[in-house]
Amino acid sequence: MSHAIHPVFCTIVPPHILDRLAQSEDPMVFEPARRTLEHDNVLRTRRRVTTLRTAAPAGSASDKPQCTIYDAGHRETMPGHKVRAEGDAPSKDATVNRADAGLSATFDFYLKVFGRHSIDGSGLPLDATVHYSDKYGNAFWDGSQMVFGDGDGNVFLDFTISVDVIGHELTHGVTQYTANLEYYGQSGALNESVADVFGSLIKQYALGQSVEEADWLIGAGLLGPNVNQGEALRSLKAPGTAYDDDVLGKDPQPATMDDYVRTSRDNGGVHINSGIPNHAFYRLATDLGGNAWERAGKIWYATLTGGELASDADFAAFARLTAASARTLFGEGDELQAVLKAWSSVGVPAS
Repeated sequence: MSHAIHPVFCTIVPPHILDRLAQSEDPMVFEPARRTLEHDNVLRTRRRVTTLRTAAPAGSASDKPQCTIYDAGHRETMPGHKVRAEGDAPSKDATVNRADAGLSATFDFYLKVFGRHSIDGSGLPLDATVHYSDKYGNAFWDGSQMVFGDGDGNVFLDFTISVDVIGHELTHGVTQYTANLEYYGQSGALNESVADVFGSLIKQYALGQSVEEADWLIGAGLLGPNVNQGEALRSLKAPGTAYDDDVLGKDPQPATMDDYVRTSRDNGGVHINSGIPNHAFYRLATDLGGNAWERAGKIWYATLTGGELASDADFAAFARLTAASARTLFGEGDELQAVLKAWSSVGVPAS
């Protein structure tokens, strides 16, 4: 199944968090949040009419990443001033080095675990812009490169801190070049969930963590000193528990279809209902044990890239294909039963 590629504007911090911050009475909280929201709304609209950068010529893909880091100097001019190219010595700027390390870790994961050359499969160079805008409270994939804000230092810290955030955003690129899941409703929530799943796996792989050792959080370390009751942006292990804070509000993610959220906001709740397929993956990975990328990750990757997944797939269609992938990869064994059980536990039929 081939798909016309429609790149979308995908941010790590969802609109519902920024909406909450924008209503704060504290100008140190609401001013950066309102600027970030306005910026994201403009880019989200513009993204629908932009074109893609071309992929590397077939056969030219290297086993080494081609990462280039640019510094926007707190402006919104892209890509900014080139500050680190592949093979350069580390920068004096820790943000530049973290961005480079995160791009390289993501490249390394996809190559060594799945034999995929960069996010397009053909060795696409990985570019990133750091120090974007003023106190910008987000990071995003714009269809061709990564962009990182520095945060405001109060609610959000520097967005290069979490390697899973970098992996999440670059995985939107993988989805763009494969299943190209439409960014609305359940297919949009799957788009977000796949990014969370592989973002978490990239972190686990980089740290050599087993299923039991992993924290299963997205954006741990990202929340600043103004947030008292929060550990991350999302939890695959326990959706709805990542934060419950006076400043951020309460994590609205459901873990099962019983609490599915029907909303027209955030493209039909793509950052909220993603908790359901996220939790299904967590249940599968923990049931199988060991390293999550070795079996659970391979099932999800085969489903995303196998060519059978429709761009408007809902949760049930994705679940059925994961069962088919498990059968193809591992036969009628424990993996298939674990997939069926994981989806059943979140209220999605997989058979």
